[in-house]
Amino acid sequence: MANMVFKVLARLAVVALLIPAMQAVPSWAAPSYPSWADIQAAKNKVAAKKALIQKLQAVIADEQKNADALGKVALIKGEAFNVAQNAVDAVAVRVKALQAQVDQAGAQANAAQNELGQIAAQMYRDGSAGTTLNLFLDPGNATNLLYKMGAQNKVAQQSDTIYQRAVTKRQYAQSLTDQLKVAKQELATKAADARAKFDDAQKAANAVQAQVNADNVLNKTFYAQLAVLQNTTADLERQRAEGLAAEARQNAGTSEPDAPSLYDVGPPDDSQVNTAINFAKAQLGEAYVLGGMGPSVWDCSGITKAAYAAAGVYIGTHSATNQFMTLALARKLIPVKDAVAGDLMWYTLPGAGFNGDKYHVVIYLGGGMMLEAPNPARTVRIVPLRYGELFQYAGRPTA
Repeated sequence: MANMVFKVLARLAVVALLIPAMQAVPSWAAPSYPSWADIQAAKNKVAAKKALIQKLQAVIADEQKNADALGKVALIKGEAFNVAQNAVDAVAVRVKALQAQVDQAGAQANAAQNELGQIAAQMYRDGSAGTTLNLFLDPGNATNLLYKMGAQNKVAQQSDTIYQRAVTKRQYAQSLTDQLKVAKQELATKAADARAKFDDAQKAANAVQAQVNADNVLNKTFYAQLAVLQNTTADLERQRAEGLAAEARQNAGTSEPDAPSLYDVGPPDDSQVNTAINFAKAQLGEAYVLGGMGPSVWDCSGITKAAYAAAGVYIGTHSATNQFMTLALARKLIPVKDAVAGDLMWYTLPGAGFNGDKYHVVIYLGGGMMLEAPNPARTVRIVPLRYGELFQYAGRPTA
């Protein structure tokens, strides 16, 4: 079926991030940065050197900020695609079930129709007037005329019952056929919506990758210039810049979100948690891909789903939002402050509310660290937990 072909293409396409067309993908102008002549001129001038160092660090920070913003848009659009694809899958299941019912009901209606045909043929062979008239015309052949007339009346009643049953079966088959037609139309509509969201997510992913590629080219120059100004190495300056960027992301949220307990949630199953975490760690360094769920490409909800599937635990469909709702319905949510290794954590937009879409999901490792498939420009990684837009409740799949 066309939608299944699309699903396969969508799940295997090696692109990047995901979610809805809520906003246009931003574009960024090339930054203004010092030339090598500026660097040489400032080397022996303390004030000029300091100013250039600050300028270069600011340019690198702005680049990272722009890339992070693009990455967030891509994550949001990616999750929108996953939600849309889940809707396609649900309708496809309904269409398949209705098709089976239509086939069965049609066969039963045809069998009933054949039975009616056989009765009509028998009546034709017996003469258009049927058995009753024949008994009156040839009474000598009737040893018990009254009995045979009663039997004929019973046959007539049974024939009428068979006829009514055939009509009912045909009407039921037609009703199912009508439902199937509506379901197929709904499937086509949802598949078109999923395709549009996939295309939108792919454009966002491509924008992230293009931005990061451009930044990587420029950063080689920036790190080399900083190394000259600070008498270090380009690699050391790169590490310093990445550390500052991580610190900025960490500080994007004011603090760890606080929330009251909703209900009692039991401890995790350590064995299942270890299996899930070990599976996820085995994928470190592998690519982020739109709709990816292995064996060597992932998106955020793809790796969480696969990791817990390896431990025999179902956490929901290939969607951060659905995984949250699955654990919420199972009453397995705990405040983030009470999270332990193996718990899932989600990121959501301000104002989305408790049941709002979750655009990113990660596996908490304990000690303030998390494992994630972050965005098209980054591979599966372990990083410090980011508080900015972190949802206040985590989920405990193995409780």
